[in-house]
Amino acid sequence: MATAYERYNLHTTPEKFYIEACDDGVDAVLAIDRDSNEMTLTDKVHVPPSAVTRPICGIMGTIRLVAGMNLIVITRKRNVGSLLGHAVWKAVEFDVIPYKKTVLHLSESQLQENNTFLSMMNSVLSTDGFYFCTDYDLTHTLQRLANTSPDFQEMSLLERADQRFVWNGYLLRELAAQPELHRFALPVVHGFIVIKPCRINGKIFEWILISRRSCFRAGVRYYVRGIDSEGHAANFVETEQIVLYEESKASFVQTRGSMPFYWSQRPYLKYNPKPVISKTRSHTDGFQRHFLSQLLIYGKQTIINLVNHKGSEKPLEQTFAKMVSEMNNDKLNYIAFDFHKECSRMRWHRLQILVDKISETQEEYSYFMVNSEGKTVAHQRGVFRSNCMDCLDRTNVIQSLLARCSLQSQLQRMGVLNAGQQIEEQAEFEKIYKNAWADNANACAVQYAGTGALKTDFTRTGTRTKWGLMMDGWNSAIRYYKNNFSDGFRQDSLDLFLGNFAVDEMDGPTPLCAQKDWKLLLLPIILLLAISMCIMCILGAEDLSLHTIAHVISWGVASAVAGLAILYFGQHFVDAPKLVHKKKMD
Repeated sequence: MATAYERYNLHTTPEKFYIEACDDGVDAVLAIDRDSNEMTLTDKVHVPPSAVTRPICGIMGTIRLVAGMNLIVITRKRNVGSLLGHAVWKAVEFDVIPYKKTVLHLSESQLQENNTFLSMMNSVLSTDGFYFCTDYDLTHTLQRLANTSPDFQEMSLLERADQRFVWNGYLLRELAAQPELHRFALPVVHGFIVIKPCRINGKIFEWILISRRSCFRAGVRYYVRGIDSEGHAANFVETEQIVLYEESKASFVQTRGSMPFYWSQRPYLKYNPKPVISKTRSHTDGFQRHFLSQLLIYGKQTIINLVNHKGSEKPLEQTFAKMVSEMNNDKLNYIAFDFHKECSRMRWHRLQILVDKISETQEEYSYFMVNSEGKTVAHQRGVFRSNCMDCLDRTNVIQSLLARCSLQSQLQRMGVLNAGQQIEEQAEFEKIYKNAWADNANACAVQYAGTGALKTDFTRTGTRTKWGLMMDGWNSAIRYYKNNFSDGFRQDSLDLFLGNFAVDEMDGPTPLCAQKDWKLLLLPIILLLAISMCIMCILGAEDLSLHTIAHVISWGVASAVAGLAILYFGQHFVDAPKLVHKKKMD
């Protein structure tokens, strides 16, 4: 495999960027012309004395904004551990460097737009959870890597990567177009990785959890639901649990993803917007594309749908069940489990009902394992595809329970656990396991919903607590604010970063210039004024005269009318995306 370079120096001159590979025995320099944007590979060159030199950790890619092209580099990384002898890094800090030496060629409006786009790029780059490895393919599971051809093994990291999980794929397009530059390209995954050395019965093993978020149909909670016409599901995540002990290795893979048909849940100031299932689009084609792809990649599928069986979530569950039935594929198995009903009044022990129900299926699906002699002794023949509404909180709880069942079998088979021993009895490892799965929940939740996950007290401790309920309430309040008043910007940022929207060189205004109706903007002012006057009338009154009561009532009525009007026109007050004009049911 052609590995990527590990160490670099960036030399900046007014005319060019020189990115020098500093690995031992390497003489390679990527030169980028700041005027023509041309990229060329050269041997070591004499860098002018006037060049500004600094070390960097890698190239994230390039992107065109209003002012022209920009180079995005990783400026700081942190080691998260070693996977099969390969160092895994988290990208911690980035820099977006413009090719142009000045912005004097921009008008005031263009400069403002360029700064907004820069803010969008930095918004995505500042989201925690970007990982890379220079000599190992993080985008594939152990089982996929074990079943590859010699030709595949000879490919560069960029060529062989699973494009679903390469978050800087769009940014690397210029490097990808020139094979001689591939060793400068670092495929970066987004999600969560933890690598922990553990000890049970005096035996040391590595326990690893990797969540890979798909960059297809990526977005934020309320603006990206369901599927697109290609069958890509919103918030699709592949989670792999890996165990390494001496020379043996094992992995267990699960997936999560939005219910794969056309539905939406656009915010309009209501705490829990009503989900809407499209009545104008045919769900069948996208639904079948999704699952035919899943069956091809993972084998059999058991769908675990954790949404409520009453209220606004009920039609979604019914639609999902109906479509699985109509697809009539014997490799698809559908299980509906009303998580909130079953676990109401703190009855979290009832999750065992679901675990027991699918235990035989889990044995059938098995897991991937290679023994200490290098022989493959088990293949995973299917996956559990879990979802709730967001594929975050309820989903993560269930996935952690299923992963534990698989781990129990793997550790016994490897000889780490003795006969009759249970993982739950290993207090030191239990703490590591529960905290890692809770951290995984938080990472995925922040990336999709904007806050940490709910129900992580159960994942961390095995019990539901009052403090956990209070923290869930706090996180829910923050989610409400972000989902209504800042997620439009976050969605635009992701669409720009992933190439769903491209800034061209036209002089015309971008969609950022769209203005809200000024008449509607008066309503919040009227509401604040009315509430303020109502309070002033109450506090300033010496006695409760009819005159005072009349003023309080009139300003109170004005407050109520303004408040109701804001709720009625709620969709106009939320922060909606501007760059990609999706159809309502996309």
